[in-house]
Amino acid sequence: MLDQRAERKRVAVLISGRGSNMVALIDAAKAADYPAAIVLVLSNNPDAAGLTYAREAGIATVTVDHRPFKENRVAFEQALNAQLQAHRVDLVCLAGFMRLLMPDFVQRWSGRMLNIHPALLPQFKGLHTHRRALEAGVREHGATVHFVVPEMDSGPIVLQASVPVRDNDTEQSLAQRVLEVEHRIYPQALRMVAEGRTKFDPGAAR
Repeated sequence: MLDQRAERKRVAVLISGRGSNMVALIDAAKAADYPAAIVLVLSNNPDAAGLTYAREAGIATVTVDHRPFKENRVAFEQALNAQLQAHRVDLVCLAGFMRLLMPDFVQRWSGRMLNIHPALLPQFKGLHTHRRALEAGVREHGATVHFVVPEMDSGPIVLQASVPVRDNDTEQSLAQRVLEVEHRIYPQALRMVAEGRTKFDPGAAR
C-alpha cells in the first residue's frame, strides 16, 4: 500500500512562543487524509514553549536564535533558509513568529509561505488588533490566513472567519474567541494550499 504521508507537502512551522496555532496544525496533520505533514518546527527563541510540544509529538525542532546575529538580519534569514532547505520543506507556516522577514526571504518563499493574523484584514494590520478593534467600535472581528508578501499583513487572503464583538468584551475575552477561530481556519487554509486549491503566483499577476 502506498504511504500517503510520502505524498504530503512537507511543512515547517515557525514560532517564537507557545505556538498554539502550531499545535492546531500538528493535530490536524495527524489525520490520514490530511495533505500536509509537519516535518519541522523552527524557533528564534530557544525557550519557546511550543518546541517542547513539537518534540513530544515526534517532530524535528531547530532553534535559530536571532540574538547572536545582532542587526545582521540577512545572515539570520540565511540560517533560517538553510534549515528549511535541509529539511526539504515545501511550505512554511508562520505561527506567532515575532520577527519581521526581509523582502528577499519572503520572495524566496513567495506563494509557499502562510501567516495567520488576528483580525479581518485589511482591517487592523500590525499589533494590538483586539484593543484597536474595541476602540474602533467594530461589531465583527476575526482572523485571516494569508500568503506572505514583503508588505506586512498585505498578502492575498486564503481564508477568513469572524466572531461578533460583544458589548462587554475585553481585550482578553475577544482575543480568546478569535484564537478559537484561528485554530479552526489555519488547518483548513493549509489544506487548501497543500491540495493546490488556492495559489498565489506573483509573477502571473504582473
